[in-house]
Amino acid sequence: MSEAYRWRFEDTSGQPLPSEHSVPFPTQADAEAWFAESWEDLADAGVAQVSLLREAEVVYGPMPLSAG
Repeated sequence: MSEAYRWRFEDTSGQPLPSEHSVPFPTQADAEAWFAESWEDLADAGVAQVSLLREAEVVYGPMPLSAG
């Protein structure tokens, strides 16, 4: 069974947001490439921070989407 990478979207208090855009990626590089192209849209949609998951394990995060 292969691992799947997925982004968890969170609000400013760290609570998970609905994840209709959180699709699985086959590799960490694929997930990060998608995020590099999508982070501004996510921020505009109200996502405050994200964490990258490999299955249920947090790879890294939370990572804020704003500079402030």
